[in-house]
Amino acid sequence: MAAFRWVYVTCKDEEEARRLARVALKRRLAACGNFFPVGSLYWWKGRIEDSREVALVLKTRASLVRRLITAIVEAHSYEVPCIDVLPVLEVNPTCAAWLAAETAAAEHRRGRRRKR
Repeated sequence: MAAFRWVYVTCKDEEEARRLARVALKRRLAACGNFFPVGSLYWWKGRIEDSREVALVLKTRASLVRRLITAIVEAHSYEVPCIDVLPVLEVNPTCAAWLAAETAAAEHRRGRRRKR
C-alpha cells in the first residue's frame, strides 16, 4: 500500500482554499481537499498578527508531496505560504484504495517524465 500524507495549507479565505484544492485535484496531485475556518496569531514583519484564515487539508500520496507543494506555492497569494506535511499513520483500506486510485494518473505522469 502507498504511503499517504495530509498537506495542511493556510489560505486568506475560502475562495482561495477552493481554488488551491481545484489546482491540486485537476492535476491529480491530491484526491481530496477539506477546508475550515481558523483563527490565526502569528509573527509577520516584526509584529503579531491576529487574523481569520481558512485551513486547507489535501490528502495525497507521499510520492506526490514535492509536486503538490510546488503547485501550491505557484498558485498561492501569500508571500510565504504555510504548507505543512503530516504523515498518515493509519487509513481504512477502502479509503486508501480510493486515494491511491484518484492520484494514480499523477504518479504515472511522474514516472513517464523521469524516463526522458
